Amino acid sequence: MSYYDVDAILTDAQKVPCTFELDVPGLGFLDNNAGHTLREGTRVELPLWLSEMLAVSSASNSKNLVTLGLPPALAPRVMNALKADPKSVDLRALAQHFYGLGARILELFDEEEICEVLMQTFRTRAAEIADHANNAGVGSRGGAAVVGDGVEFLRGLDEDERALFRAAHDSAKAMKVWMGEMKKN
Repeated sequence: MSYYDVDAILTDAQKVPCTFELDVPGLGFLDNNAGHTLREGTRVELPLWLSEMLAVSSASNSKNLVTLGLPPALAPRVMNALKADPKSVDLRALAQHFYGLGARILELFDEEEICEVLMQTFRTRAAEIADHANNAGVGSRGGAAVVGDGVEFLRGLDEDERALFRAAHDSAKAMKVWMGEMKKN
C-alpha cells in the first residue's frame, strides 16, 4: 500500500468482524458500553487496518488479541451468488473497493476458493465491461437509450472495474479517431 494511495486507504477503512480473545479494560466503547471492559468473546466490526494490527499483536501470554472473520462482502452467500452469475451481483453495494478488499483479505487468509471466485468474477465481468465501453454512446436513437443503460451498468461496478471501463472506453474512442484519420490519408 502506498502512503498516498486514496483507494488503498479507503480499502483499509472497510469494516471486518473481529472477536476479542481477551478481556480488554477501557475499550467498552467499541461495544457501546463506554468506560467498561470489553469482554472476551465480544464481536465487533473494526476497520481492516486496525483489526489486522490487533490480530497480529499478542498479549503477554502469547494469545492474540482478536480473531478476524471474513467481511460481509466476501461471505459464503456472496461467493455463491458470484459463482452462480457474476454479472448479476452489484459489487459496489457490497464494497466500493471490492477487489481491493478481496486482495487484502487474501493476504491475511489462505482461502483458495475465494481467490478462484474473485478471479473468475473479474474475467467474466471484464468481458461485459469491455463490451459496454466499446458501445457506449452508440445507438440508433441518438444514443439516449444506450447512455441510460450505461449509467445503470456503471452503478454496479466497483472502483477497479470503473477504471477498466474508462480505459477501454478511451481506447475505443482513440481507435475510432485514428481509423478516421487513416481513411482521410
